[in-house]
Amino acid sequence: MIFDPFGIGGNFLKLQQAWASHPREWQQEQQQLMTDLWTLNLQGIASIVGGRPSLCAQVAEGDDRFTDPAWKDDPFHCLLLQNYLTQTRWLERVIYDTPGLPRGERRRGAFWIRQWIDALAPTNFPLINPAVIRKALQSNGASLLKGVRNLLEDVKAGDVQMVDRTAFAVGKNLATTSGTVVFRNDKLELIQYHPLTEQVHAIPIVIVPPWINKFYILDLNEKKSMVRHLLAHGFSVFIISWKNPRPEMADTGFENYVLGGVLAAIDAARSICQVAQVHAVGYCIGGTALAALMAWLNRKYDDPDKVPVAHWTLLASLVDFSRPGEIETFLNEESIATVDAMMARQGYLDKEQIGWSFRMLRPNSLLWHDVVHKYLYGEKPIPFDVLFWNSDGTRIPRALHSFCLHQFYLENKLAAKDGIVLAGHPLDVARVRQPLYAVGAVDDHITPWLGTFNTTSLVRAPVRYALSSSGHILGIINPPDARSKRAHWVGYASGETDGKAWLAAHVKQAGSWWGDWVKWLGACCGPQQAPPPTGRGQYQALCAAPGTYVHER
Repeated sequence: MIFDPFGIGGNFLKLQQAWASHPREWQQEQQQLMTDLWTLNLQGIASIVGGRPSLCAQVAEGDDRFTDPAWKDDPFHCLLLQNYLTQTRWLERVIYDTPGLPRGERRRGAFWIRQWIDALAPTNFPLINPAVIRKALQSNGASLLKGVRNLLEDVKAGDVQMVDRTAFAVGKNLATTSGTVVFRNDKLELIQYHPLTEQVHAIPIVIVPPWINKFYILDLNEKKSMVRHLLAHGFSVFIISWKNPRPEMADTGFENYVLGGVLAAIDAARSICQVAQVHAVGYCIGGTALAALMAWLNRKYDDPDKVPVAHWTLLASLVDFSRPGEIETFLNEESIATVDAMMARQGYLDKEQIGWSFRMLRPNSLLWHDVVHKYLYGEKPIPFDVLFWNSDGTRIPRALHSFCLHQFYLENKLAAKDGIVLAGHPLDVARVRQPLYAVGAVDDHITPWLGTFNTTSLVRAPVRYALSSSGHILGIINPPDARSKRAHWVGYASGETDGKAWLAAHVKQAGSWWGDWVKWLGACCGPQQAPPPTGRGQYQALCAAPGTYVHER
């Protein structure tokens, strides 16, 4: 039996059978392709005998593979590019338009074809990439020699290294905001940051980052740190730093992470600040966990004022997983069974396995760009803090990841009434009444913004929604900067069901959404007062930030 963990063979067989049952439509598609290619080659011949190359197929906006002038000006390279674009776009389109197949099967087929299309791009082959040839000639072959050395280094490391890891050190030039670890259990360390202002808002902020990565994406450096930005505006800030699990944590599940992790951190912040309620912030899957906790708390407490979270923020987080983005490609019986079997052996899903899955969602920018620049151009990877953080991932316990795959992605139970039961309480997000600030990002391929917008109609709370330009990371890590080209849309969206209609009704604003969020938080988090002590009672200083768990490998 051929090993096919993602069911690719079965998917392609269904595509072939579907087109075989529509021979007339298939013949029309082939005729259209031949007509387009015939036109291209006629124009190519004309350009060779003296005419300027004509661009029939335009390179997609943001695709930087073909920026070298030769792809437009040189007849040979222009014709090569035009044939590549025409044929591959035709192939991807006819697969996506396959008649008689469900949307999921068509999307899955188009995704896997796109992996081959991107791998076969002419820029990936040194003999036909004009930039490779030019750099090799200019350096007398030194660029190719450097590329071979880069390749050997990556073979030794067992990965395509995307960043110069020697340029960064957590606690030295990353995650440097002053703070103290005041609570630790087998799942997390809780960092309480030291105030930057003489007075702070009474209600503290507790941040729940995703457990798939380390927390310091929210505290990269002084200019990019969301934590520092909140501190500078007079807020008390706590953040969870998740433990990097080993095999002995294999049976640690979602309920344990939510109640023994997120809720435990909230209770610690309440105790230290001597307040009944906090403001909670959840990012990515951390936001999904926070939404589950909010539903659980609103079931446990009949009185909303007794819920220990007064108001909350979701950053690029899904509650409704009906349209989970390109990761949907991996969600079928074969792939889930493969992941479950892998985790049963290991006790966790490893960070390298997670990393390659995300690279496949954006292969040009997350794989082939590095292959070309490192191995063909002979360039060293750049020192980029976001890429360093991205490569510094964590493992995920078997029970936790299996729960999320089945309950959220496959069955979408969090969006259903009483679909999930935690510690005896069925979850219904419609019971949530606490005001919500939700954020999505236009180019987010991990948590698509229309999916994050669906939360506005699921909860029964006042919702303010902000849509940021850029993607899953840079749309959120978006500090105010007069030179920034970022933009956002923001406004109230309580009960809205149509994200595109909401967007059409709001004006695009230049700059970061952080300013609007801070203003909203200031109105929610109470009056200014003296900062709380660092630790209190059972929650005492354990070590300086960024703590010990963040350094675990």
